[in-house]
Amino acid sequence: MTDNPRILLGATVADDGGVYFRLWSDKANRAAVVLYDDDGWEIWEEPLSVDPEQPHYFGAYLDRASVGSLYRFKLDGKVVGDPYARCFPFGPRGPARVIAPLKPRLHPKRAIDLTRGEVIYELHVGTFTAEGTFTGVRERLPHLQDLGVTVLELLPIAAFPGERGWGYDGVGLFAPFIGYGTSAELSELIDAAHAHGMSVMLDVVYNHLGPECNVLPSYSDLYFHPERKNPWGCAPAFEGVPFRRLVVDSARHWLEEVGFDGLRIDAAHELEPGGEPHILLEVARIAAACSPAAVLVAEDDRNDPEQLATHGVSAVWSDDFHHSLHVLLTGEKDGYYEGYEGTLAELATIINRNQLYEGQIFPPSKRARGKPAAGVDRHRFVYSLQNHDQVGNRALGERISALTDPARLRAATLLLLFLPATPMLFMGQEWGSRSPFLYFADHAEPLASEITKGRRAEFAHFAAFAKDPDAVPDPQKPETFAKSRLSWEEVQEPEAAALLAFHRAALKLRRDDPVLKNSSVSAHVRGDVLWVERRSEQGVRVLLLNLENAVVPLGRLELPRDARVLLSSEEAPQSGADGTLAALSAAIFAFA
Repeated sequence: MTDNPRILLGATVADDGGVYFRLWSDKANRAAVVLYDDDGWEIWEEPLSVDPEQPHYFGAYLDRASVGSLYRFKLDGKVVGDPYARCFPFGPRGPARVIAPLKPRLHPKRAIDLTRGEVIYELHVGTFTAEGTFTGVRERLPHLQDLGVTVLELLPIAAFPGERGWGYDGVGLFAPFIGYGTSAELSELIDAAHAHGMSVMLDVVYNHLGPECNVLPSYSDLYFHPERKNPWGCAPAFEGVPFRRLVVDSARHWLEEVGFDGLRIDAAHELEPGGEPHILLEVARIAAACSPAAVLVAEDDRNDPEQLATHGVSAVWSDDFHHSLHVLLTGEKDGYYEGYEGTLAELATIINRNQLYEGQIFPPSKRARGKPAAGVDRHRFVYSLQNHDQVGNRALGERISALTDPARLRAATLLLLFLPATPMLFMGQEWGSRSPFLYFADHAEPLASEITKGRRAEFAHFAAFAKDPDAVPDPQKPETFAKSRLSWEEVQEPEAAALLAFHRAALKLRRDDPVLKNSSVSAHVRGDVLWVERRSEQGVRVLLLNLENAVVPLGRLELPRDARVLLSSEEAPQSGADGTLAALSAAIFAFA
C-alpha cells in the first residue's frame, strides 16, 4: 500500500451532487458499491475500478448516488461495511449513509492553552442528559459556562453496534454513534461551545476496535499484527501503512472537519510499537497544523511524561494523584490502590514532584514503574478526584461522593482546584450527583452473555459479591444504563446547590486570583496538616488541608498574622494566631 493522502476513502460528494466511492483493499480482486433503498433493499450495484496509479485502490463516480444514499461495499462478492463511513443511520450492522459536507461553523475555534489554567469537564453524551444526545449537551452549556469549565471532554463517540455503551468498542472511526446524533449536530455542539467560551476535546480509541462489526480484516490482513496481542485481542500494526492511515485520517477528520480542539488518547501505552515516526507524533503533527493548533492529552500508565512529550503529547492523566488521594479519603487498598499509602506526606511528594512512581517497584505489578518528572511543567498533568474509569470500573459504579463524607470531599475539591495541575471534573461531580456510573453495553449473543459472566467473575473475589454474583449489575440490561444517567433535578436540592456554589467559587478564585494564575508550588506536612504554598511576585497563597476530626490552632502552624482567608470548605477560620482550622476542612489564605 502506498499512502496517498489526496485519495479520500469512503463516500465523497462531488460538486455536481454525485458521489465518489473509494476503498483500499489488498485482499480483493473485485470490488463494487451497493446502493439500498430506505427499507434496506438493494437497488443498484456498481463495479469499482482499480486505480492504475495506486495499487489496491478501487473507486467509481456515481451520478445516481447523492446525499442521503445508503450504501455498502462488496469485496469479491462479499458485502462489507465501509470503515471510512461518516454516518451509520442504523448502526454499523446496517448500511452507511452519504452525508453532505459540514456547514462552516459560525464561531472561531477556541485553542486549548494549558498554561492559562484550563478546567476540563469529562462527560458521557448518552448519560449526561435525559435526551442522551449532542443537542442535550448543547442545552446544558450555560450551566458549564457558569460553573467555570473551559474544556469539554466527550467520552468516545465513534460508531458502535447496539443501543448503548461507554464508547470504547467503536468500529466507525469517522462516524458518531447515531444514538447521539449526526455529524452536523455534533459540529453544531462544538460551535455552540466555542460561542460559550469553551473548547471541546474528544476521547479517541486507537489501540483496538470493538469485537463486533470490525470489517478491517475483510479488507486486509495488514491492519492487525498476526502475533502481537493486547488486552483486546490482536494489536494494531502501526509499523505498516493501513492502520496508521486509518488513525491519521480519523484524527484529521475529527480535528479539521468536525472541529474538535483536541484529542484525549485512550491507553497510549498500548500504542507500542508505534512505528516510524511514532503514530502519536504523526497525530500530533496533524494537531499542530490545525488553526489554531489542537492538543493531545494521553492516558498512559507508564508514568513517563517526558517520553510522551517527545511524541507531541501536551498532557497526561495523573493516576498517582488520584490514587493517593482516593486512599486518603476512603481507606481503600484493593487492586492498584495497594501501591499507595494514602498519607499527607505521600500527597506532598506527588505535588512537589508531579508524580509518585519514578522507577520504584509498583506493588500490584511487581515491576519498576515511571521515570522522574519533577522538571515537567505542572499544567501538563491532569488531576482529578474521579473520572469515568475510576467510577465505572467499580462493581457498583460509586462516585467519590458516595465513598467519603461531604466535608472531606469539599476539602479535597478545594485542594484539586488550588493546584497548578490541570483539573478535571467528571459529569455531575459539581453537585455531588447520586447517580452511579456503571459499566453498560449492548452486545449481541453470544458475546453479551460472556460480558455479563466476565463482569461478575471480575468481582467474585470480593466478599460482598462472592455469595451473590447477581449483586453486580448486569452490563447488558437497559436499567444498568438508565441508572447511570444524571438526574438534573438534584441540582435544586439544598445540599447539591451548596456544593455547586462552592465549586463555582473555587473555580472563580482559580480563574481570577493573580497568584493562582501563574506561580510555583510546594507542599509539606506540618503536624497533621498539609501545607501547600503557591508563590509569585504578586504574593503568597497557602492552602491548609486538615482531614483529622479535630480543629487545629493556626498559631501552631506558624501562619503569618496578616494572612487573610480567601476561601474555605467549611466555616471560614479567623485569621491570626487565635484562629483555628476546622476539622475535615481546607482553607486558602493570602499574605504578602
